[in-house]
Amino acid sequence: MNVVPTSDNGSPPVYREIAEELRGQIRSGRYADGDRLPGENSLMERHGVARATARQALSVLINEGLAVAVRGSGIYVRLFRPVRRHGARRLSKELWGNGRAIWQTDSEDRGYEVDRLRVEEAAAGDHVRRALGLSEGTVVVRRARRYLVDGRPVQSAVSHLPLSLLGAPEDSPAARRIREPDSGPGGIYARLAELGRAPARFTEEIRVRMPTPEESEELNLTPGTPVLEVARTALTAQNVPVEFNEITMDGSAYVLQYDFDA
Repeated sequence: MNVVPTSDNGSPPVYREIAEELRGQIRSGRYADGDRLPGENSLMERHGVARATARQALSVLINEGLAVAVRGSGIYVRLFRPVRRHGARRLSKELWGNGRAIWQTDSEDRGYEVDRLRVEEAAAGDHVRRALGLSEGTVVVRRARRYLVDGRPVQSAVSHLPLSLLGAPEDSPAARRIREPDSGPGGIYARLAELGRAPARFTEEIRVRMPTPEESEELNLTPGTPVLEVARTALTAQNVPVEFNEITMDGSAYVLQYDFDA
């Protein structure tokens, strides 16, 4: 149960009352997405409060993800329809096995794009080796990228694939495509299937934490916004791990959906 702090007379602090008023105006449509909210000076004059109180009220909306501060310009409404991430459906073989991208499930009819894509070969870190059951010094193909929905960064991800499972790039088109920025229709899972390493099941671990400064910059997070850290391993029917994916998601941008049979 959330406990709302109150003043000495039992009423909510003034800054929370101001924040509630602004929140109601946003929800009613008086302030639309991208509109500039009243600034500190305006709130001070309208409510007869100190600057610190006006600043606190605006900070509440920023921390809730309803507004964003633009340096040197002001506070703007930031309404964003959360991305619905369906844990099982997005990884179905029916999707990537038919040449579709996983993100076609997440983004539905909304535009998504991938940027900051980097593909390289590197020695696997300790946690990657543990996840993939690799020996020290093993080299992996590392695919790092960032995803945007409606122009907003919502997720970054780094996939690690054991080089020993892929073979030399000259051996097959699939091995070559996994090493290229564009891995082709269906992505790396379709290419793994072509190599006889098709993922048959996945395991995910999810935890919530506060972001590092680098993650805050990467995802353009407002202060106080947590991230969802997802560690996913893809395994073959023979229980051989073929990919370890480290995913960092803007906690204010997602709804996680999981369906279970009783």
